[in-house]
This record gives sequence, C-alpha cells and structure tokens, in this order.
Amino acid sequence: MNHPDVAVIAFTGSLKVGLLINQQASHTPSGANLVKRVIAEMGGKNAIIVDTDADLDEAVKGTVDSAFGYAGQKCSAGSRAIVLDGIYDQFLARLVEATRSLTVAPADHPGASLGPVIDSESQERIRRFIEKGKTEARLVYEADLGALANEGFFVGPTIFADVPENSTLAQEEIFGPVLSVIRAKDLDDAIRIANGTKYALTGGVFSRSPEHLAKVKKRFRVGNLYINRKCTGALVDRQPFGGFKLSGIGSKAGGPDYLLQFVLPRTITENQMRRGFAPES
Repeated sequence: MNHPDVAVIAFTGSLKVGLLINQQASHTPSGANLVKRVIAEMGGKNAIIVDTDADLDEAVKGTVDSAFGYAGQKCSAGSRAIVLDGIYDQFLARLVEATRSLTVAPADHPGASLGPVIDSESQERIRRFIEKGKTEARLVYEADLGALANEGFFVGPTIFADVPENSTLAQEEIFGPVLSVIRAKDLDDAIRIANGTKYALTGGVFSRSPEHLAKVKKRFRVGNLYINRKCTGALVDRQPFGGFKLSGIGSKAGGPDYLLQFVLPRTITENQMRRGFAPES
C-alpha cells in the first residue's frame, strides 16, 4: 500500500481497518507522483423494519435468514429488528420459535442451519458482546450448543429484546449471530431508529401498505433497501452493492460506475479548422 506506484486500493473488511487504510493512503510517500485513492466496503448495523400490517410469515423468515445465515458473518446481515409496537410481542414470540428450530452444526453437516464463526478471535469477540448485552437488554433466546460449546468456534443464534436504541447492542457491528429487537412507537419512530447509527449499508422493511413503503423508500438511508424479503443476498448485475456514511467509500460494486474508479479519465481537444495551404508531404 505504501509503494509510490500504488494508485488505487480496494478493500473489503472492518471499519477499523478501512479507516486505517484511508488514513495511511492520505500520506503521499516520497517519490510518488500521484494521490492514492481508496475504495472501501466496510461495515453495517443493518436494520429490518416490521410494520404492523406485515405478513408475519414472511417477516419472521426474512429476519431469521438475514440475521443468522452464514452465522451472521456478512456485512449485510440483519442485526436489528425494529418492530412497531402493535405487532411487537406477536412477532417476537414467533421469531424466537423460528430461531429455536435452527440447527447449529459443522458446516459440512447436511442439516446445518449455521456453522462455526471464522476463528477463535471472532468467537471471543461475539461472546463479549453477548455478555455485555445481558446488562443492557433482555435475553430471550440463546442456543444451547451442547458438546459443540467446547469444539471449534461455534456461537449459537442469540436474540435480545427491548434493546435500547443507543446501547452497544444497537450501535456496534458485532459480525456474528446476534439479533437486537427494538420496539418503535410508529413508522416514523422506526425510520428514525433505523437511521440512528454511523452505518448505512443495507436495510429491509416488511409492510403491505403502499403509503408506508413509499415513506420508507424515501427516508430510510441505506445503500441497498430490500422490501418484503431478506436484506442479504445481493445479485450481481441486479442489485449493485454498497453503502455510505461509515459503511463505504466509492461507487457501488456491480454498478455502472464501479470499474471507472480504476481508470483515469483523459480529455483530448483538437482544433480541426485548417487555415492556409497544407502541401502533401
């Protein structure tokens, strides 16, 4: 990265490392005749809003898939479910039961719903967040790992309810299978809470109201918004991926402008008006 001939740095990873790269890239090394550019896809604290008229079958499944797929180790994973007051208790009860049906097992096990996290460092970090969460909110489900608790790097799906919107659980990227359920008074309150983090990567909404969906589309500030489906699984050529705020720097991956970030634009202007006689050579 510090070599004077490196012009562009493309990075995908944590906010901490991304900001460090951006900081180091801002210092032009001796002998360089260019300013380094950084393209970074960093983190997320992605929220799924559940409206009072949402189809609960879809909302519960979409939330479970978003939060616990890939053991929650996706930057686009849903880590906050912001549920309107009128449907909160019903949604939470069904969410817990749906999560209880998941199977934690080695990744090569045919029936595995989620496998281990990537390494011991991740496992310990996630466990620290869970312990911290027990002092901030109400733990409503934590999977019993049985013998797997002492094998590999397993962390079971975990759900906290009544999570304060400004708590560590609701603000910091955990990057693991931990879901915070937050109560909202109404849709305006839910959108306010959803926008209340330093990230703006992905988000979702479950609603059957065209008026409410129009409001969410306009005011929910994320790079990728998913309506009545899970908030993970962007497809190349269909959903260019990337966010803003502290979620990323640069154009969306898979979008029409992405490759242009790796080239330098040049403009050539020629006056083709001939004045006088130009003999043949």
